[in-house]
Amino acid sequence: MSYTTDYKTALFRALDTIDLSKVDEAVETFRQARDEGRHVFVFGNGGSAATANHFVCDVVKGCSYQQHKRFKIMALSEMLPTMTAYANDVGYEHVFVEPLKNFAEPGDIVMAISGSGNSPNIVNAIEYANQIGCRTIGLTGFDGGKLGRMAKLQIHVDDRHMGRAEDGHMIVCHMICYAFMDGAVA
Repeated sequence: MSYTTDYKTALFRALDTIDLSKVDEAVETFRQARDEGRHVFVFGNGGSAATANHFVCDVVKGCSYQQHKRFKIMALSEMLPTMTAYANDVGYEHVFVEPLKNFAEPGDIVMAISGSGNSPNIVNAIEYANQIGCRTIGLTGFDGGKLGRMAKLQIHVDDRHMGRAEDGHMIVCHMICYAFMDGAVA
């Protein structure tokens, strides 16, 4: 067998660990937020930041363009000047929580994406979001980490390989988006 065959086989095993009822719950949470005019904040570090940004792009254009009901969603990981200002002047652990203090309100959705689930900036943001009454979603890998225990809804890819965890997170994000884009959710 080749490495690519082994990777694909392991990826399929990792994808089988995703609890689809929790993805369905996330879709419903997003529908409620859209219908209620709530804001959605998404973020992550590294590859997870790229996934967060990709997801927000899909939702802003794919799920909202020419639709009567539109999403109010933003990727905190796209706010590079703000992130670097906080990282430089205050500390990297504050780069997501501080913008949430400006924008988030009770009932909004705060979704963090993290392979390990243990990054201090992710944990601080979810802790704050929970404190003010936001609906928190954590996309996790590995053992879920602190994020998995803190998020009100954890969607877990049970694999200790960062690439496969990130692959699973992107697929979950596409499931959420395409539930709206393909008309499964009105």
